[in-house]
Amino acid sequence: MNENDDKLKDEKLKTALFNYLLGLGDDLLILGHRLSEWCGHAPVIEEDIALSNIALDCLGEANAFLQYAAETEGRGRSEDDLAFFRDAIEFKNFQMVELPNGDFAFTVARQFLFSSYSFILFGELQKSRLPKLASIAAKSFKEVKYHLRHSVEWVLRLGDGTEESHYRMQHALDELWMYTGELFLDEGLDRVLIENGFVPESLKLKPLWQERVNEVISRATLLIPTEDSHMARGGRKGIHTEYLGHLLSEMQILARSYPGAKW
Repeated sequence: MNENDDKLKDEKLKTALFNYLLGLGDDLLILGHRLSEWCGHAPVIEEDIALSNIALDCLGEANAFLQYAAETEGRGRSEDDLAFFRDAIEFKNFQMVELPNGDFAFTVARQFLFSSYSFILFGELQKSRLPKLASIAAKSFKEVKYHLRHSVEWVLRLGDGTEESHYRMQHALDELWMYTGELFLDEGLDRVLIENGFVPESLKLKPLWQERVNEVISRATLLIPTEDSHMARGGRKGIHTEYLGHLLSEMQILARSYPGAKW
């Protein structure tokens, strides 16, 4: 245990880190579940496999962050307890990742916006003064590089494709834009983590994200959505859309119906 791990004996820091890790884990768990819904339904078989692989990557990353969260909490819960035995109000994921998949362009646009964010965030988290957090971020970063490259290729292909694909891609970006604001909010106890060098300041990540996203959108001959007067927020505080409850009812039914079941 290094001196920074030792700081986690402070209850305020420990609670802040638990909630932060929960947010990261929940984002990836819920997004992974949404992507898994494409299995057997993607436009072409190669994409079916690609989306399934990205879903598995997300679930693996979620497992690592939730396991660390459970360990930090120290109440005897496991990563499975956190994934399958919490209600919607206890989930801390961004609202963007819980939205229904929509058409293929919508899924591509969401993956592009979220992977662009994850690429920058995990790049910064590798510098965390918490070795374990830095290590998980470094492993996740390698996978996110692939997720981002894959989604960028599709944004360019659809945006600069047919009139129909261009329309759907633009519509998807316009629909999703209002959910990007909360990616860059520091909530509640995050400040104490930032001051200790454990996590980066979210607001400082926004210009890097905007530069990367705007460059790809322009190359795809798409228009950058204007800042919406209303930006959705509150996911990190347990405020969610109507869709999360339905998603959880499907995702959690087996574990809740047969607690402790093994195979």
